[in-house]
Amino acid sequence: MTDPRFFSPQGPFALAELAEIAGAVLANNADAKRRIVDIAPLDAAGADEVSFLDNRRYLDAFATSKAGACVVAPEFADRAAPGMALLLADAPYRAYARIVRAFHPAPPLEPGVSAAATVDESATLGAGCRVEAGAVIDARAEIGARCHIGANAVIGAGVVLGEDCVVGACASVSHALIGARVAIYPGARIGQEGFGFAPGAEGHLRIPHTGRVIIGDDVEIGANATVDRGSGPDTVIGAGSMIDNLVQIAHNVQLGKGCILAAQVGVSGSTRLGNFVVCAGQVGLAGHLRIGDGATLAAQAGLMRDVPPGAVYGGTPAVPATTWKRQTIALMRLVERKGKK
Repeated sequence: MTDPRFFSPQGPFALAELAEIAGAVLANNADAKRRIVDIAPLDAAGADEVSFLDNRRYLDAFATSKAGACVVAPEFADRAAPGMALLLADAPYRAYARIVRAFHPAPPLEPGVSAAATVDESATLGAGCRVEAGAVIDARAEIGARCHIGANAVIGAGVVLGEDCVVGACASVSHALIGARVAIYPGARIGQEGFGFAPGAEGHLRIPHTGRVIIGDDVEIGANATVDRGSGPDTVIGAGSMIDNLVQIAHNVQLGKGCILAAQVGVSGSTRLGNFVVCAGQVGLAGHLRIGDGATLAAQAGLMRDVPPGAVYGGTPAVPATTWKRQTIALMRLVERKGKK
């Protein structure tokens, strides 16, 4: 059960309704009218709540769960706890996500500009926007319809936001052109100057960054993430990309569409990622690299060379995953032999 201090679930829903919402199939049509009031984890769910199983590591919890219903792949259906109603789906987590969105939709936006916000007279706000206390919207900024600007957020001069964007509390956005339905989480920094200077014995000479940040539609940028503007060329974040908290994207980086960057990833200047590249947590990429479409970089990989499309790399320095695994095994065996001497 979700905490009622923070969440108020919609519903209840009949399992037949949830199956339709999720794109799932009820294992037993006799359960169709059974009422479900909320979502919950496997180990905490009760008889009127729904959960999911997407990882075989949790099969034991699935087999003993008291959840009234569970979204699960057909291959695991026979492992369910007695009395549990099953919603069968080939992609259980995605199906469950649809159910969560039904119980907990985004709250409706209440339009209005706080008297404690500062909006320059030359800025434009589309219909239905909400601007919270302490927010600053600078000269010539263009804010699309139904955008939500959080408390103490700063939207710099000339910034463009498409429709239905959210800029979280204390985030700042400058030198940026942003598409529709983009979510920028609290504390994120978009469009500041990057780490660029000409070194010399007489002192390091700062190079002004005269590019922009271009962000496509349906992008998420996590809390306290940073996206530097370009030094001349633009920094580009492709449509549908998901960027986790505490990620650093340097000047001139280009992300294709649908990329996923987990927490604490760092992408150095002028590196280009193709479409649907996945960088797991704490991956570090050197500058001026080319990462092919669909490549995956394992957690804590340190990448110093280009990666072909579809490849999986890991380790530091990063190498193809099969090589990395062999290196790890060989090192373990070497240590074991040394320990036996």
